[in-house]
Amino acid sequence: MIAPRLVVGLGNPGAQYAETRHNCGAWLAERLGAALALTFRREARFHALAAHLRSPDLWLLLPQTYMNCSGRAAGAALRFFRMPPEALLVLHDDLDLEPGALRLKFGGGAGGHNGLKDIVAHLGTPDFWRLRIGIGHPGNRDEVIDYVLEAPRAQEREAINDALDRAMAAWPQIAAGQWPAAMQKLNVRGKAADASDAQGKGS
Repeated sequence: MIAPRLVVGLGNPGAQYAETRHNCGAWLAERLGAALALTFRREARFHALAAHLRSPDLWLLLPQTYMNCSGRAAGAALRFFRMPPEALLVLHDDLDLEPGALRLKFGGGAGGHNGLKDIVAHLGTPDFWRLRIGIGHPGNRDEVIDYVLEAPRAQEREAINDALDRAMAAWPQIAAGQWPAAMQKLNVRGKAADASDAQGKGS
């Protein structure tokens, strides 16, 4: 297992999308950049805002292509730097996890996430790392598009912020390529599930 060299935080560009659920991958990438004292600058060759840490060699990307075309940025950067797909970590929202839940995993399907689908299409492989950030589900598939493009409610945002804090706390293990240790920290149940269980037991 190798340490990540490219971290891509998925989201849509523009102020109108900045606080929406679909952008929580970008929120985490921005937090990481701030913690590492990095500045994002436009990199036309990667169709993204990019920040670079020289030692260890690490690139952070915020694609500016809109979610459905996220693979253009990830693919361009991997090809330019001749990185293998397993050096990629994608940060993204996930409808199938409750707000506050995280899952770090390698490979697998896209789970209906259009950003992931496009990355897989551009790379020709699903074999890269993903950190799934739970945003919950509206309960009706016909409401999904509006749901992901809305800001989370206050309680949901608090749970997501807690998840991002936990992700940052696990960054030293991720940065060192200690993936099992990072998964042990991150792949735990979120507060929303615990609260739901508590209510169920008391009813």
